[in-house]
Amino acid sequence: MSKMNLDPAGLWVGRVERPGIGPCVVTLRDNEVIDITDKKAPTVRDVFELDDTAHYLRTAPGQSLGDPDQNRHWLAPCDLQSVKACGVTFAGSMVERVIEEQAAGDAAKAEAIRARIGARIADSLSNIVPGSTEAENVKQALIEEGLWSQYLEVGIGPDAEVFSKAQVLSSVGSGSDVGLHPISTWNNPEPEVVLAVTSRGEIKGATLGNDVNLRDVEGRSALLLSKAKDNNASCAIGPMIRVFDETFSLDDVRQAELTLTVKGEDGFVLNGASSMSQISRDPSDLVKQTIGRHHQYPDGFMLFLGTLFAPTQDRDTPGGGFTHKLGDIVTIENEKLGALTNTVRLSTECPEWTFGASHLMRNLAQRGLL
Repeated sequence: MSKMNLDPAGLWVGRVERPGIGPCVVTLRDNEVIDITDKKAPTVRDVFELDDTAHYLRTAPGQSLGDPDQNRHWLAPCDLQSVKACGVTFAGSMVERVIEEQAAGDAAKAEAIRARIGARIADSLSNIVPGSTEAENVKQALIEEGLWSQYLEVGIGPDAEVFSKAQVLSSVGSGSDVGLHPISTWNNPEPEVVLAVTSRGEIKGATLGNDVNLRDVEGRSALLLSKAKDNNASCAIGPMIRVFDETFSLDDVRQAELTLTVKGEDGFVLNGASSMSQISRDPSDLVKQTIGRHHQYPDGFMLFLGTLFAPTQDRDTPGGGFTHKLGDIVTIENEKLGALTNTVRLSTECPEWTFGASHLMRNLAQRGLL
């Protein structure tokens, strides 16, 4: 398994599958994984709902499981939380979404459209504040030029795009296969920061995520978003959640620089990046648009914040752009959040998701934790 590069100064919480036992809540102390699963907080959801999550992680009794990089089954670090995602939160990726729509999911047409309108739209959208009077003026100008898009509406309009990325407990962790729906022939990884938010709307930590993107499916119609986004093993989160403390805060999230590496079995290497400093909407605003009097999350939620990354590098043919091949190894990394690594497979070839909320409750009950 690839190294997770967890900062030893950080305060961490995650989950591992222990053979013969089941899912366990773990933290990191002195570079050792400590199983802290207990009646007081048998799930990660419960850990975050505590008034003093940081104190609990530092003091809860537990059992050492050894070095974090030794071979073990890492689960996604969330459990009962809903998994939500924000789209079109960066101007750069916003332009690519417009191009996808104009190309109707055809990668071969995208390059010509990119050359024709991409730069023009991007120039209009630089440093714009979503929902502002300036944004409305740009909207009207682009409508007059025939360049308006539903993606620009959520990109610079007053309302952010927030959708359900994955079902509760269906996300995969670092080291697992990540899945592509077999109908897709144009797709890519999306490196993102993922916030851990409580039922009260309090942001308590962050981790990394891969919001696997099927560009051809969503490009054919935005109404296919759910089919494009929510499939078996199509959501990777991890390796662990870094909890806010004196060493890490929401300001670190706002300035986070993510790197992406895709290594193919064909020798192809793609390097990319996403800079949170260029996000169009503040993370706290995205949380407020997700939870409030209009929508509650009793078990909290994980929130993907979107990405600046949109690959245009050709892989096979000139103008063909990038798309995944089976066996690609995807690594998303940040110096304060570690490294999330997954191998690309078809969703139909990844292990089926069979462990839902009812199974978790029965497992915890059998272990005397409920």
